[in-house]
Amino acid sequence: MATTTIKLGEKSFVLDKDKAEEAFAAKRVINGKQTMFFNILPLRYQWAYDLYKTMKTNHWEPEDIPMQKDCEQWRDSSIPEIERWIIQMGIGYFSAAEGIVGDNIMHVVRELVTAPELKLVLGRHAHEENIHADSLVYMISSLGINPHECEAMFEDIPTIKEKTDFVVSNSRALRRDLDLTLPENKQAFAKNIFVFGQCMEGTQFYGLFGMVLALYRQNKFRGIGEMFRYTLRDESNHIELLRNLFMDLVEENQEIWTPEFKEDLRQTMAEAIRLEKAFIKDCLPVSAVGLTAEEFLTYIDYIGDRRLDGVGLEPLNGPINNPLPWLAEMMDIKKEQNFFEGRVTEYQKASALTPVDDDEL
Repeated sequence: MATTTIKLGEKSFVLDKDKAEEAFAAKRVINGKQTMFFNILPLRYQWAYDLYKTMKTNHWEPEDIPMQKDCEQWRDSSIPEIERWIIQMGIGYFSAAEGIVGDNIMHVVRELVTAPELKLVLGRHAHEENIHADSLVYMISSLGINPHECEAMFEDIPTIKEKTDFVVSNSRALRRDLDLTLPENKQAFAKNIFVFGQCMEGTQFYGLFGMVLALYRQNKFRGIGEMFRYTLRDESNHIELLRNLFMDLVEENQEIWTPEFKEDLRQTMAEAIRLEKAFIKDCLPVSAVGLTAEEFLTYIDYIGDRRLDGVGLEPLNGPINNPLPWLAEMMDIKKEQNFFEGRVTEYQKASALTPVDDDEL
C-alpha cells in the first residue's frame, strides 16, 4: 500500500495514496463515486473546469446596459410594427425559455452527474440562465411592456407552446428515480442533454437571436441587442458544455451508442428544426430588417446540421452555406472598447471576454 506520512510533533498522519487514486479512477459522468464531499481535485474532466473559469470571467449584469434609447424607439411611431413584434416575440419567448433551461440543468442534469467538476460548471450554467432571465425582466420593465402579455404568449401562440412542450415534456420525464445502470435510462439522460444543448440552446434559440441582432445592426434597440449579444456568447459556452458532457457520457457508456439511438437523435433534431421554422414564420410573417424568413429558415437547417456533426451524427441536409455570416462577426464583442456607457466600462471581467469561434455560430 502506497502511503505518505506527515509528522507534526508527537502526531503522525498517514495518507493513503492508493485510496486517492481509486477515488480518481471512480470519477464518472454518471454512476461514479457518490460522496457528500465536493472534492474537485484531482480533475478528471479538465475541460469542465477550464470552461467554468471562462464562464466566470465572462460575467455581465443587465443593469450595466443603458436602455434609454430603446425606450425612445419603442415609443417612436416611425418604427414599423413588425420590428416591435420581433422584439416582443424575443422578450416573450426568452423570458420563460431561459428559466426552463436553468431548471433542467439544476433538477435533472446536475442531479444525475457525479463528478464534482461537472457539478461545478453546471452550477455556473444555471447561474447564467438566471442572469438571462433577469435581463428579460429588465427589458420588460424598461419598455413598459405588460408582463402578463409575455406570460400569455406561452399559451396563446401555438408555435411558442409547441416549442416549449417539446423540451418540457422531455425534462419532466426525467424527474423520477432513474436506475442509470440500465442502457435505456442512460439513453434517456443522454437524449435530455442533447435536446437542451444541441436542439434548444444550440438551434431553437438562433432564429430570434438573428432577428434581434439584425435590428441591432441597423441601430435599432441597441440596448436589447447588446444583451442578446452577451446572452448568445453565454449560449455558445453552454452548447459546448453540454456537447462535451454528451460525448463523455457516450464514451463511458458505449453500449448506448446504437444505430437506433443515433437515428432517434437525428429525428429529434429534425422535429426541433420543424418547430423552430414554424416559429420563425410567426416572428417574421412579412419581410423586415432587410431580411426574409427564408434566410432564417435556411440558417436553422445550417445550424442544426452543425450541431449534429458536432456530436458525431450525420447531418439532415446536404452541404449548406451559412446565409447569415454576419452573425458570427456580431459576437466578437472584444473589438468594442466602449461597449457599455455605464459602469461596465470599469468592469474588468466584462472587458476580458474572449471571441467566439465562428464554428460555434
